[in-house]
Amino acid sequence: MTMQYLSFQLAGEEFAFGILRVKEILEYDTITRVPNAPVAVRGVINLRGSVVPVVDLALQFGLAPTAITKRTCVVIVEAEVDGLDLVMGVLADAVSQVIDLAPESIEPPPAFGSRVRVEYLVGMGKLDDKKFVLILDINRMLGDVTLPTPAILALETA
Repeated sequence: MTMQYLSFQLAGEEFAFGILRVKEILEYDTITRVPNAPVAVRGVINLRGSVVPVVDLALQFGLAPTAITKRTCVVIVEAEVDGLDLVMGVLADAVSQVIDLAPESIEPPPAFGSRVRVEYLVGMGKLDDKKFVLILDINRMLGDVTLPTPAILALETA
């Protein structure tokens, strides 16, 4: 049985999330900075009246911040962190496509050679004979981001 993934570009590499965790894709718009937020949290957006933190995965991976271009978008995802479903935005250089991968097309993550911490990877999906997509464990990866809860709560009640 094949699984579907949303693939996207980040820092010159192809990444993917399981499609069932993706809620929507938004064109990049204004992000409000939050004082004292972790480096990887670029700020928050207003998504139909809800405050949604936006994480820059490039910063989470220790890379240079995502450069904002006309193709930059925010992928709204739902991650399960500490037993709670959290809606978060993830910055992407560009969204590529929805891909179908059979379990036999997914290799275990490498022990080296990737700019992403191995524990953030579900595996490496084979797109063709030469190219792989890095499949991210969204729950583990976003669970490592410390959200600026007091600041977000202050914004929601303001």
